[in-house]
Amino acid sequence: MKFIIKTQKGFENIVVNNLKEVIDNFNYELTPNGYQGIVIIETEKDIEEELLKIPEVERVLKVYFETEADFDKIVNLAEKIKDHIQENETFAVETKKRGKHEFSSSDVNIVLGAKIKDLTNATVDLTHPNKVVHVEIFKDKAYISITPGEKYRKYTKEKRNARDLFKKVVVVQMPYLGEKIVCKKFGEAIGRSAQGFEIKELIISPKEKVNAYELMEFIKGVKIGQQSRYEIQKRAYPFDIKLVPITVQDLYQVVRDKRRDNRLLIITDPKGDELSKIRDNLQKDLRKKKEVIIFCGSREGIPRGLFRFADYVIDLAPHMTFATEHAIPAALIALWTIYSQEE
Repeated sequence: MKFIIKTQKGFENIVVNNLKEVIDNFNYELTPNGYQGIVIIETEKDIEEELLKIPEVERVLKVYFETEADFDKIVNLAEKIKDHIQENETFAVETKKRGKHEFSSSDVNIVLGAKIKDLTNATVDLTHPNKVVHVEIFKDKAYISITPGEKYRKYTKEKRNARDLFKKVVVVQMPYLGEKIVCKKFGEAIGRSAQGFEIKELIISPKEKVNAYELMEFIKGVKIGQQSRYEIQKRAYPFDIKLVPITVQDLYQVVRDKRRDNRLLIITDPKGDELSKIRDNLQKDLRKKKEVIIFCGSREGIPRGLFRFADYVIDLAPHMTFATEHAIPAALIALWTIYSQEE
């Protein structure tokens, strides 16, 4: 009986040494074909429970079938896989291919999945399957594992989608100005945050006439930070991601423009109310309003004269002040916590 163990890179020997303390007589292969973070264990008995007791073990895949890394031979294993999937179950095929082959992971997912479906009459569900058929390919070998749908998944029906709130959030950010290299550094952090939360829009808003070159460096940084996060998102998400629109507008004019029906204006400032005291009303407004506009200061806070035009002035962490680059994530996480709580 074989098991594919997945761990952090460099932890392979730790896994084996820990297993030796509780299990005798097993064979193992570290980093097969040089692929780090993988250990293949072979024993005479099922040791999945013992493996899962090792903290360094992130995942255990029990091997049901093994074949050459040949496309037709992998697909033909559907004849054996069908005995492990019932007609009333849903399933998905997930292929991890290591090495060069004349076929892609998607080819295996599609063709093997279609054949399993034909043989079992089970339904394909790529989001919440009852069972997952794992195809693990290491150069010239292919291993098949069948597991229940995962407990820990990023996207489940039970989790509310944070985009329900963030897609209607506009962040109005006063620029960080001063030494040019520092302006750029802060801009990068703000650009990453805005793109990371996939907000509706980021408005860079000076409150007065500013040094053009300092502002230029800040905006350059915003672009760099946004693009770096966007590239990660494209690789990480199974759906299309858009770049967050970024504009520049005078702070006072933004307030004038946004003071319209069905808009919620929120200013973050240490002089504001604690979230716990306004939670219920704020939750209702966050859910009801068409657009949520959040104002974040920089080296200095939002001008006090604008407070009376805001629906809420909130203190995110009483008796503390946030660094400029922390304002966006702190505000959005706090508001999401309130938005998503049960009424």
